[in-house]
Amino acid sequence: MKINFFRSSSILLKFLIFNLIIFLILSVFTFLYLSTTKPNLIKNRSNQHQKIISNTSDHINRLNVKFTRQDTTEFLLSTKYLFQNLDRVQLYDLNYQLLADTDTLDLTQNTFVRSQDVKETPIDKLDEDVNFDVNARSSQTSSFSTKNYVKKYSNQKNLDEKLIIGETINNNFFVMTIDSVKIDDEHEGYIVVSEIANDILIAVDERKNFILRTVFLVALAIFIFSFFLNNYILKPIRALVLYTKAIKEKEEKIGKIEKFLIRKDEVGLLSRSLNEMTKDLYKRINVAETFSSDLAHEIRNPLTSLKGASEVLDNTTDDTKRKKLLKIIGHDVERIERLITDYSQMLKDEASLSREKMTKINLSNVVNSVVEDFNNDLVHSNKNINIIVNHDKFNGSKFYILGVESKLEQIIANLLDNAISFSPVNSQISISCDIKKNQAQLIFEDEGPGFNEKNINKVFNRFYSNRPEKFGEHSGLGLNIVKNIIELHGGSIAVSNKTGQITGARIEVLLPTYEN
Repeated sequence: MKINFFRSSSILLKFLIFNLIIFLILSVFTFLYLSTTKPNLIKNRSNQHQKIISNTSDHINRLNVKFTRQDTTEFLLSTKYLFQNLDRVQLYDLNYQLLADTDTLDLTQNTFVRSQDVKETPIDKLDEDVNFDVNARSSQTSSFSTKNYVKKYSNQKNLDEKLIIGETINNNFFVMTIDSVKIDDEHEGYIVVSEIANDILIAVDERKNFILRTVFLVALAIFIFSFFLNNYILKPIRALVLYTKAIKEKEEKIGKIEKFLIRKDEVGLLSRSLNEMTKDLYKRINVAETFSSDLAHEIRNPLTSLKGASEVLDNTTDDTKRKKLLKIIGHDVERIERLITDYSQMLKDEASLSREKMTKINLSNVVNSVVEDFNNDLVHSNKNINIIVNHDKFNGSKFYILGVESKLEQIIANLLDNAISFSPVNSQISISCDIKKNQAQLIFEDEGPGFNEKNINKVFNRFYSNRPEKFGEHSGLGLNIVKNIIELHGGSIAVSNKTGQITGARIEVLLPTYEN
């Protein structure tokens, strides 16, 4: 169910859920990072302390320092260079008695005496409970008892392991390192190195603040991007989806997408493509409805004639009249068959042309090939019609177009077939090839009667045929099919009558030339 819910969710919801998961993962890693940052910093600081402790133990062994208050105090004074960068060093005996404390000594470079900035306390009364002056070494130093920490260390099973402590005491964060001091491999006491480490807290706070600022900026960026994604991409897509649903459900009120059409990005391109596809769809629907209506009308006429002739045929016994009626019936059947065949072929041509890939074609070769076939067929006819191709202007050069060769052959064949049907005996049909404004130009001229229509463009209408003497031999779709194929190739066709002494029809075809 959860997977199905996620798959069916909107892109915006998926985006937010994905970012939430990423945020949770980052939060876990951030928590782990922050939880280890402070201990690591404390450990690093303690490692520095450990070097001091090791050096101190070595010096105590080398100088044979006894663990008494006087010897340890003199030792701290004599080895001041070991501790001058530390806040506090303390030495305890095995009974947890404080023997020496750098907070009671002045370890500056210029003196080897007790500090004059602290309350003087006799060495024989020095103890862990003595309150040392805060300003003895630094204004940030605060006195506190370390005896309990030493006891805690002594209770460890393994005294060879140091004790690291990081605590906030008197509003300061201290790092303490406690270790044992061995003389001749025997535990003689304890050394405590403590240091104000507020910089560790500052470093941790800086990391926390940096992470919080980063999280805030990332969240803000995600919010801005989500707002942009929703308003600039997802809403237009939803509008387009509603638009397609409205078209599918044939709603009267179809959502407007005009505001998306002017956009120059992918959404605008998708909107324009969808709008053009919708217009083309409606155009095809209208054409199909009109065509079906025209086809039904055209078929109804021969069917009416066929029905009347068959009814009369049943009631007549005159052989001559019966033969005439049978001829009419045969003529009507042929007419219906021609209409259905041409209509079916036209639909197949449109469908196949939309599927076939256009290639670079030498148009002059196509013209010569079709003309040669027609001339061979005309040799065996009684009309004595000659078809000539005039491409002298090219001087043997070739001109190419982008198209489907079989459909181009169909264009030329239909126009020649149309010209032959109107041409008288012993006449000529010419085809001129030329280049006109980067377009391949084909001009078909015959010596027939030409076009006598007032509106000459009617010849391109479906089922239009001005051939009363040959009714039934043509469906009236020939020029319409030619026009459709030419337009699908990006070209145009125009018809007119020849001027001059010799009458005839003139058909001009223009197709865009192929440019490398």
